[in-house]
Amino acid sequence: MLQCYESMKILLSARFLLMFPIILLTAKIAEAQFLMDMIDTTSEVGKGLLYLYKKFDRVNISGYMQPQFQAADRKGVSTYNGGDFAPQSNNRFMLRRGRIRIDYTRFNDKSQPGVQFVFQFDGTERGVVIRDFWGRFFENKWQLMQLTVGMFPRPFGFEVNVSSVDRESPERGRMSQILMRNERDLGAMASFDARVKNHPLRYFKLDIGLFNGQGLTGPNEFDSYKDLIGRLSLKPVPLTSRLSLSAGVSVLDGGLIQNTKYEYFTRTRPNGTKYFAVDSSETNLHAKAPRKYHGADLQLKLKHKWGLTELRGEYWWGTQTATANETATPGLLLDVPYYIRKFDGAFIYFLQNIVNRKHQVGVKYDWYDPNTEVKATEIGGPDNNLNAADIRYDTWSFGYNYYLNDHLKFMLWYDIVNNERTRTAGFINNLQSNVFTCRMQYRF
Repeated sequence: MLQCYESMKILLSARFLLMFPIILLTAKIAEAQFLMDMIDTTSEVGKGLLYLYKKFDRVNISGYMQPQFQAADRKGVSTYNGGDFAPQSNNRFMLRRGRIRIDYTRFNDKSQPGVQFVFQFDGTERGVVIRDFWGRFFENKWQLMQLTVGMFPRPFGFEVNVSSVDRESPERGRMSQILMRNERDLGAMASFDARVKNHPLRYFKLDIGLFNGQGLTGPNEFDSYKDLIGRLSLKPVPLTSRLSLSAGVSVLDGGLIQNTKYEYFTRTRPNGTKYFAVDSSETNLHAKAPRKYHGADLQLKLKHKWGLTELRGEYWWGTQTATANETATPGLLLDVPYYIRKFDGAFIYFLQNIVNRKHQVGVKYDWYDPNTEVKATEIGGPDNNLNAADIRYDTWSFGYNYYLNDHLKFMLWYDIVNNERTRTAGFINNLQSNVFTCRMQYRF
């Protein structure tokens, strides 16, 4: 009986989750004048209905869906363009993202925002997961400060914080997908962002936050260490009547607990060859293994009769702690040695409108080198323990976007992926990992 009751609760909760956006959307569509015409607002019932309209008028519902077709060079390709292909498949239809977002903003009597609440979930053939769940408080005396708490994107870098609905390429770069997996984390962030029109610092924004560290890769926080993340941004500044510049610098200072006394570092033998050397000091157990990232980015935008020409560049470097066979931050507390590597990488975009704003071509280049202390020919072989996790990847992407209107976009992109040629089995030559993507994006 108890199991039946719990099952009913889960079912009702799921039905409510599905119906809630529909209820809010219905309330949003109604117009105040319609209510005034159809309802006696002098009665208590009428006043109550009008109050509900005004309350839900502060709710905004948006969303998008990205169905796509992809074809790869070979079956079973391992890719960061939407996830790995099945072992016996080199083409697929998939729903890359399907998201609904609900925003609620409360304004004061001066029409200034006081609090904001956001809930966003992603539903595809692979399941339903929460993407954003956060609240924000606005300081309105000086209109300078904001406080955000909950699950939201980390304030690091430029590409990480460009929404997938607005990004011109199908996916983020390999490095950001590995080091900032799912982009989001649980934490709290204070922001300096002047909302006064002529404030002397109106072109600058500063975000500083504390986060769990593992993001959405694990079910909960597994240690007491937190990631301190900060970003100082220069908002778009007009250099001329047609040219604008924006930029930013980012830093992440964090780490994770070591559940063994063994940690590995890249070292050089007397003959010049590289290898992973182990440090087995007893003090390593439960010590903090480092995660330290640095980033710098710059964006130039030129207006012309066709639309826009944009050039973006972003470079990351730092120290990453992970395992022997991958460089992504662990989502769980592991009883394995950690490997500490120096890394770097970049994302470079060139975007050009042609004919008019509806047509856009793009070229994107990104690289990720998970271990900058070793060369390709030093990876693998009988004389070291370097492996596939230390291989650098370079990706060239070429694409065309057609913006039919504000609600429908078509994307055609081709990714050319090159890996280092090493002495590791399977990576002696360049793998055939190129992927073509044809996507439609519906947005409301």
